[in-house]
Amino acid sequence: MIAAILIGRKGSSGYPGKNTTLIAGHPMVWWPLQAVVETSEIDRIYVSTDDPGIASIAGDMGAHLIDRPAYLADNAALGEDAYVHAHQVISSEVDAIAETVELYVLLMANAVTISSGQLREGIEVLRARPELDSAVTVSCYNMWSPLRARKIDEEGLLKPFVPFETFGDPATLNCDRDSQGDVWFADMGVSIVRPRNLDKLETGLLPQKWMGQAIYPIKNVGGLDVDYPYQMPQAQWWLENVERG
Repeated sequence: MIAAILIGRKGSSGYPGKNTTLIAGHPMVWWPLQAVVETSEIDRIYVSTDDPGIASIAGDMGAHLIDRPAYLADNAALGEDAYVHAHQVISSEVDAIAETVELYVLLMANAVTISSGQLREGIEVLRARPELDSAVTVSCYNMWSPLRARKIDEEGLLKPFVPFETFGDPATLNCDRDSQGDVWFADMGVSIVRPRNLDKLETGLLPQKWMGQAIYPIKNVGGLDVDYPYQMPQAQWWLENVERG
Protein backbone atom coordinates (compact mmCIF):
# COMPACT_ATOMS: atom_id res chain seq x y z
CA MET A 1 0.00 0.00 0.00
CA ILE A 2 1.15 3.54 -0.73
CA ALA A 3 -0.18 6.05 1.76
CA ALA A 4 -0.10 9.84 1.62
CA ILE A 5 0.33 11.81 4.86
CA LEU A 6 -0.47 15.51 4.78
CA ILE A 7 0.26 17.60 7.87
CA GLY A 8 -1.14 21.03 8.67
CA ARG A 9 -1.89 22.79 11.91
CA LYS A 10 -4.24 25.56 12.90
CA GLY A 11 -1.70 28.03 14.25
CA SER A 12 0.82 30.00 12.21
CA SER A 13 2.85 32.91 13.52
CA GLY A 14 4.00 34.06 10.06
CA TYR A 15 0.70 33.75 8.19
CA PRO A 16 -2.36 32.97 10.33
CA GLY A 17 -4.98 30.88 8.54
CA LYS A 18 -2.72 30.23 5.55
CA ASN A 19 -3.63 26.56 5.09
CA THR A 20 -7.26 27.35 4.26
CA THR A 21 -6.63 30.67 2.47
CA LEU A 22 -7.95 30.72 -1.09
CA ILE A 23 -5.42 30.56 -3.89
CA ALA A 24 -6.32 30.07 -7.56
CA GLY A 25 -9.91 29.36 -6.55
CA HIS A 26 -9.35 26.74 -3.84
CA PRO A 27 -8.16 26.59 -0.22
CA MET A 28 -4.41 26.11 -0.09
CA VAL A 29 -4.64 22.62 1.42
CA TRP A 30 -6.89 21.51 -1.46
CA TRP A 31 -4.05 21.62 -3.98
CA PRO A 32 -1.67 19.00 -2.55
CA LEU A 33 -4.66 16.79 -1.71
CA GLN A 34 -5.94 17.09 -5.29
CA ALA A 35 -2.53 16.04 -6.63
CA VAL A 36 -2.85 12.88 -4.52
CA VAL A 37 -6.43 12.25 -5.66
CA GLU A 38 -5.20 12.42 -9.27
CA THR A 39 -2.45 9.85 -8.61
CA SER A 40 -3.90 6.34 -8.93
CA GLU A 41 -0.79 4.72 -7.45
CA ILE A 42 -1.64 6.18 -4.03
CA ASP A 43 -4.08 3.95 -2.15
CA ARG A 44 -5.01 5.97 0.91
CA ILE A 45 -4.82 9.57 2.14
CA TYR A 46 -4.24 10.53 5.76
CA VAL A 47 -4.37 14.07 7.13
CA SER A 48 -2.88 14.93 10.52
CA THR A 49 -4.32 18.18 11.84
CA ASP A 50 -5.81 20.06 14.77
CA ASP A 51 -7.63 22.46 12.42
CA PRO A 52 -11.38 21.87 11.87
CA GLY A 53 -11.19 23.75 8.57
CA ILE A 54 -8.47 21.48 7.19
CA ALA A 55 -10.28 18.43 8.56
CA SER A 56 -13.49 19.42 6.78
CA ILE A 57 -11.79 19.92 3.41
CA ALA A 58 -9.77 16.70 3.78
CA GLY A 59 -12.84 14.71 4.78
CA ASP A 60 -14.71 15.90 1.72
CA MET A 61 -11.80 14.68 -0.41
CA GLY A 62 -11.84 11.19 1.07
CA ALA A 63 -8.98 11.50 3.54
CA HIS A 64 -8.69 9.57 6.80
CA LEU A 65 -8.22 12.01 9.67
CA ILE A 66 -5.58 11.76 12.38
CA ASP A 67 -6.00 14.00 15.41
CA ARG A 68 -2.76 15.93 15.77
CA PRO A 69 -1.91 16.13 19.48
CA ALA A 70 -1.54 19.55 21.08
CA TYR A 71 2.16 18.98 21.77
CA LEU A 72 2.68 18.54 18.01
CA ALA A 73 0.63 21.60 17.06
CA ASP A 74 2.39 24.54 18.71
CA ASN A 75 5.06 26.84 17.24
CA ALA A 76 7.87 24.67 18.63
CA ALA A 77 6.55 21.46 17.07
CA LEU A 78 8.60 19.87 14.28
CA GLY A 79 7.06 18.48 11.12
CA GLU A 80 9.22 15.38 11.42
CA ASP A 81 7.58 14.50 14.74
CA ALA A 82 4.11 14.93 13.25
CA TYR A 83 5.06 12.55 10.43
CA VAL A 84 6.40 9.98 12.89
CA HIS A 85 3.23 10.21 14.96
CA ALA A 86 1.07 9.68 11.87
CA HIS A 87 3.28 6.75 10.82
CA GLN A 88 2.72 5.12 14.20
CA VAL A 89 -1.05 5.58 13.96
CA ILE A 90 -1.14 4.21 10.41
CA SER A 91 1.11 1.27 11.26
CA SER A 92 -1.26 0.16 14.01
CA GLU A 93 -4.20 0.49 11.65
CA VAL A 94 -2.69 -1.47 8.75
CA ASP A 95 -1.28 -4.16 11.05
CA ALA A 96 -4.81 -4.86 12.20
CA ILE A 97 -5.88 -5.66 8.64
CA ALA A 98 -2.66 -7.49 7.69
CA GLU A 99 -1.52 -4.72 5.31
CA THR A 100 1.91 -3.16 4.95
CA VAL A 101 2.96 0.30 3.79
CA GLU A 102 5.35 0.27 0.85
CA LEU A 103 5.88 4.03 0.59
CA TYR A 104 4.71 7.21 2.28
CA VAL A 105 3.97 10.34 0.26
CA LEU A 106 4.66 13.17 2.72
CA LEU A 107 2.96 16.50 2.05
CA MET A 108 2.37 19.83 3.76
CA ALA A 109 -0.87 21.80 3.72
CA ASN A 110 0.94 25.00 2.72
CA ALA A 111 2.95 23.48 -0.16
CA VAL A 112 0.79 23.77 -3.29
CA THR A 113 3.56 23.44 -5.88
CA ILE A 114 3.17 19.72 -6.49
CA SER A 115 1.74 17.73 -9.40
CA SER A 116 0.50 14.19 -9.91
CA GLY A 117 3.24 13.77 -12.52
CA GLN A 118 5.91 14.50 -9.95
CA LEU A 119 4.31 12.09 -7.50
CA ARG A 120 4.35 9.33 -10.12
CA GLU A 121 7.97 10.04 -11.00
CA GLY A 122 9.04 9.66 -7.38
CA ILE A 123 7.05 6.47 -6.88
CA GLU A 124 8.43 4.91 -10.06
CA VAL A 125 12.02 5.75 -9.14
CA LEU A 126 11.76 4.27 -5.65
CA ARG A 127 10.14 1.10 -6.97
CA ALA A 128 12.93 0.72 -9.53
CA ARG A 129 15.81 1.59 -7.19
CA PRO A 130 15.53 -0.12 -3.78
CA GLU A 131 18.81 1.41 -2.60
CA LEU A 132 17.21 4.87 -2.46
CA ASP A 133 15.66 6.17 0.76
CA SER A 134 13.45 8.85 -0.76
CA ALA A 135 12.51 11.02 -3.72
CA VAL A 136 11.83 14.71 -3.09
CA THR A 137 10.94 17.76 -5.15
CA VAL A 138 13.73 20.28 -5.53
CA SER A 139 13.90 23.72 -7.13
CA CYS A 140 16.98 25.54 -8.38
CA TYR A 141 17.59 28.83 -6.55
CA ASN A 142 21.08 30.02 -7.44
CA MET A 143 20.33 33.45 -6.01
CA TRP A 144 20.18 31.83 -2.56
CA SER A 145 23.59 30.15 -2.80
CA PRO A 146 25.21 29.68 0.63
CA LEU A 147 28.02 31.85 -0.71
CA ARG A 148 25.62 34.80 -0.42
CA ALA A 149 24.30 33.93 3.06
CA ARG A 150 25.10 36.41 5.83
CA LYS A 151 24.54 36.73 9.57
CA ILE A 152 24.51 39.81 11.76
CA ASP A 153 27.32 39.82 14.32
CA GLU A 154 27.37 41.29 17.84
CA GLU A 155 28.25 44.70 16.42
CA GLY A 156 25.26 44.66 14.07
CA LEU A 157 27.36 44.12 10.96
CA LEU A 158 27.03 41.55 8.19
CA LYS A 159 29.44 38.64 8.16
CA PRO A 160 29.61 35.48 6.04
CA PHE A 161 27.30 32.78 7.38
CA VAL A 162 29.61 30.11 5.96
CA PRO A 163 33.41 30.69 5.79
CA PHE A 164 34.38 31.46 2.22
CA GLU A 165 37.14 28.84 2.40
CA THR A 166 34.36 26.23 2.41
CA PHE A 167 33.89 26.92 -1.30
CA GLY A 168 37.60 26.69 -2.19
CA ASP A 169 40.07 29.49 -2.82
CA PRO A 170 38.27 32.79 -1.99
CA ALA A 171 40.24 34.47 -4.79
CA THR A 172 38.23 32.42 -7.31
CA LEU A 173 34.83 33.51 -5.98
CA ASN A 174 32.71 36.31 -7.43
CA CYS A 175 29.25 37.89 -7.31
CA ASP A 176 27.81 35.93 -10.27
CA ARG A 177 24.82 34.02 -8.91
CA ASP A 178 25.73 31.01 -11.09
CA SER A 179 29.43 30.96 -10.19
CA GLN A 180 29.07 27.98 -7.83
CA GLY A 181 26.93 25.93 -10.17
CA ASP A 182 23.26 25.13 -9.64
CA VAL A 183 22.04 25.25 -6.04
CA TRP A 184 19.11 22.93 -5.37
CA PHE A 185 16.77 23.24 -2.42
CA ALA A 186 14.20 20.72 -1.21
CA ASP A 187 11.12 22.86 -1.86
CA MET A 188 8.74 20.86 0.41
CA GLY A 189 6.34 20.00 -2.41
CA VAL A 190 6.62 16.31 -1.57
CA SER A 191 8.91 13.77 0.07
CA ILE A 192 8.22 10.19 -0.98
CA VAL A 193 9.92 8.01 1.61
CA ARG A 194 10.27 4.45 2.79
CA PRO A 195 8.70 3.66 6.19
CA ARG A 196 12.15 2.76 7.55
CA ASN A 197 13.08 6.46 7.34
CA LEU A 198 10.45 7.27 9.96
CA ASP A 199 11.38 4.24 12.07
CA LYS A 200 14.98 5.47 12.24
CA LEU A 201 14.54 9.23 11.95
CA GLU A 202 17.78 9.96 13.81
CA THR A 203 19.84 8.48 10.94
CA GLY A 204 18.50 10.87 8.30
CA LEU A 205 20.30 13.78 6.70
CA LEU A 206 19.65 17.19 8.26
CA PRO A 207 17.54 19.27 8.17
CA GLN A 208 14.67 17.12 6.86
CA LYS A 209 15.69 13.85 8.51
CA TRP A 210 12.68 11.95 7.17
CA MET A 211 14.37 11.96 3.75
CA GLY A 212 17.05 9.49 4.86
CA GLN A 213 20.48 9.62 3.21
CA ALA A 214 20.10 8.42 -0.39
CA ILE A 215 17.77 11.07 -1.84
CA TYR A 216 16.59 11.27 -5.46
CA PRO A 217 15.76 14.78 -6.78
CA ILE A 218 12.43 15.30 -8.53
CA LYS A 219 13.18 18.51 -10.41
CA ASN A 220 10.60 21.24 -9.99
CA VAL A 221 10.62 24.93 -10.86
CA GLY A 222 9.72 27.68 -8.43
CA GLY A 223 8.52 25.28 -5.74
CA LEU A 224 7.99 26.46 -2.18
CA ASP A 225 5.95 26.07 0.97
CA VAL A 226 4.07 29.27 1.78
CA ASP A 227 4.99 30.75 5.15
CA TYR A 228 4.30 34.44 4.53
CA PRO A 229 1.73 36.42 2.48
CA TYR A 230 4.41 37.81 0.16
CA GLN A 231 5.03 34.28 -1.14
CA MET A 232 1.47 33.88 -2.43
CA PRO A 233 2.13 35.45 -5.88
CA GLN A 234 4.89 32.91 -6.54
CA ALA A 235 2.63 30.01 -5.56
CA GLN A 236 -0.15 31.48 -7.73
CA TRP A 237 2.27 31.75 -10.67
CA TRP A 238 3.19 28.08 -10.26
CA LEU A 239 -0.43 26.93 -10.22
CA GLU A 240 -1.18 28.94 -13.36
CA ASN A 241 1.95 28.10 -15.38
CA VAL A 242 3.38 24.69 -14.44
CA GLU A 243 1.99 21.49 -15.93
CA ARG A 244 0.25 19.56 -13.16
CA GLY A 245 -0.44 16.29 -15.00
